[in-house]
Amino acid sequence: MEHQQSDFFAGRTLAIATMHGKEAIIGPILQSGLGINYIVPSNLNTDDFGTFSGEIERSNDPLATARLKCKAAADVTGCDMAIASEGSFGPHPSMVFVPCDDEILVFTDFKNNLEIKVRKISTETNFGGDLFHDWSSAKTFAEASLFPSHSLIIRKNKDNSEDTIKGIASWEDLKSHFEGHITKHGSAFLETDMRAMCNPTRRKVIEEATHKLLQTIKSTCPDCSKPGYDIKLARPGLPCSECGAPTASTYSLLYECMHCAHRSEVKYPHGKNTEDPMYCNYCNP
Repeated sequence: MEHQQSDFFAGRTLAIATMHGKEAIIGPILQSGLGINYIVPSNLNTDDFGTFSGEIERSNDPLATARLKCKAAADVTGCDMAIASEGSFGPHPSMVFVPCDDEILVFTDFKNNLEIKVRKISTETNFGGDLFHDWSSAKTFAEASLFPSHSLIIRKNKDNSEDTIKGIASWEDLKSHFEGHITKHGSAFLETDMRAMCNPTRRKVIEEATHKLLQTIKSTCPDCSKPGYDIKLARPGLPCSECGAPTASTYSLLYECMHCAHRSEVKYPHGKNTEDPMYCNYCNP
């Protein structure tokens, strides 16, 4: 789809719902791309919506949580635009043995009743955690987790947040806290700190998601010219170049405007009219 620059948001102020430094990633990209200003609520505790380390369970799904953060940020700042991201970490949806970072970014324009959202799934993550009884094993885990450039969290065990210490970013502190837990509990659970300010790899994924969001915002509806003209559905069926049978590869993309419901279909979005027979269930069963 052709992406057009829109001055729909120019000069307005965006509230970024974060207490973990995401404004340093999201703010400049949207400020440059949309001509907006941005602020961070000083009195919004986003941990109230759930924490990665489990002290507060997330009571809603990621999309609903991001929407709640947007509403809260708008309420406390008086801004009529807000943005929030929500990350989830665990098995990749199609590669169950591969961990992934699943980021949802929600941009809400309350003034114009617009919500523009994107999702970015990346296998680039250091997500992990385990219970340790000796320093040698713990040190090996820390090194594999990109410590100390990526911070760690220590606590009693996976299901118990007692004596939780977050943001550990030096070998001296890690060893000291680890020995303290071993003395007190006989073991220590170490896990990666997935908060944005403690995890450069996650920050990169959020950056990629923000660029994706910006492009979606700039994609305007050909009928009503509102921002956020986005892909609603990817239709499979790209024909095999050998036998002509439909494959699982994308044949077309269906775009839809969330404001006026205008739709259009773009065929062969990846610039090819046929698929290699290696992806055909008939030629390569």
